[in-house]
Amino acid sequence: MNLDRLVAGLDIGSAKTTAVIAEVVGDLPKHPTVNILGVGQARTTGLRRGVVADIDETTRSIMKAMQDAERMAGAQVQTVYAGIAGEHVQAMTSKGIASVTGSEISKADVDRANSVARAQAIPQDRELIHAIPQEYTVDKNIGIRDPIGMIGTRLETEMYLVTIGSSPAMNLRKAVEKSGYKVGELVLEPLASALSVLTEDEKELGVCLVEMGAGTTDVAVFHEGKIRHLGTVNYGGNNVTSDIVHGLGVTQADAERLKEAYGCAYEPMVNHSEIIKLPSTVAQGDREIPRELLAHIIHQRTAEIFELVMRDVDQAGFLKRLSAGVVVTGGAAAQPGTGELASLVFGTGARVGEPGEFLGGLADSVQAPRFSTVVGLVQYGAHRLALGSGSAKGKRLSMSTAAPSMDKLAQRFKTWLQDFF
Repeated sequence: MNLDRLVAGLDIGSAKTTAVIAEVVGDLPKHPTVNILGVGQARTTGLRRGVVADIDETTRSIMKAMQDAERMAGAQVQTVYAGIAGEHVQAMTSKGIASVTGSEISKADVDRANSVARAQAIPQDRELIHAIPQEYTVDKNIGIRDPIGMIGTRLETEMYLVTIGSSPAMNLRKAVEKSGYKVGELVLEPLASALSVLTEDEKELGVCLVEMGAGTTDVAVFHEGKIRHLGTVNYGGNNVTSDIVHGLGVTQADAERLKEAYGCAYEPMVNHSEIIKLPSTVAQGDREIPRELLAHIIHQRTAEIFELVMRDVDQAGFLKRLSAGVVVTGGAAAQPGTGELASLVFGTGARVGEPGEFLGGLADSVQAPRFSTVVGLVQYGAHRLALGSGSAKGKRLSMSTAAPSMDKLAQRFKTWLQDFF
């Protein structure tokens, strides 16, 4: 194992914190192959709707997940790529113009146009985490992917800028640093998931990625190979569980167990005659219900979440451009029937996405929708390594050395171009 080629991803979700440690074995910047070495999971109690609400609790979850992953991998890391999401995320398109200095467009010209587009005034309470070039215009020719080497006098770039709330970002970094690790970079979770579950063809044709977490559902729309829209719906798997609690009169823990053992997101898939036992209580004694009733509750709430996603995508103007349909992922997408229900609601092809491509090692241990984000974070880190910028090597850092230079490092990293989105 080459310690210089280790990358670690950390997905702090509202229900579970997941850590993955992997070794980068391929050198292709577009699709480096990673060998999964270690996976760790812990229950999260310090997050509300994807935002840190209790730093100590979040720190405990991170430490447990990371230590489990390190034990499994047989190596310690010091830097992690951490996912961030939630309703504080905002995106906007920005234009940058540069005059071409020589007879043909050089990389320096492209860099100048990009830095003009990136030099937007970001409000004090926000932080820029991704600056993604969408397309270029040379003189009057629009829709150019790579203008280097072309002849022209005026170069224009269109860039997608993603900003997050400064305070959620600072609290997330603080929780990670209190656990004894450094944040190499904060990465937007739906973009990380897109790396691990979407194909190039889907992104080209037009696809909507619906990432269903416990607290929120994140939305990302890709069209013509680039990210076009980001959104968040404030409902997720926890809302489905709450409906089961109220609908069947069971505890939160029992509702989760019922959902995992007998749940189905698409009511017509359930056999009419199937009966399931509910956990007995002193007051109610033994109870039985048709499995169809449980499926009905899950179907209704999940369909409502999909409808809210559809409204969000429609308002952004992309509902008619999803030629590749919808890909549903995230922990709450593991319910049988999720793909069928998404197809019914969106009126287009739909599938449930899980990581699988460009993975080696213990790849089978992360082949489930709930691992999409964390595997995407590791693949993001692998891209960075292939482009020659940092890894998770070495022993873990102590608290005193982990924190101070981190913000400067993060500043430098995040302004680099990210062509792989």
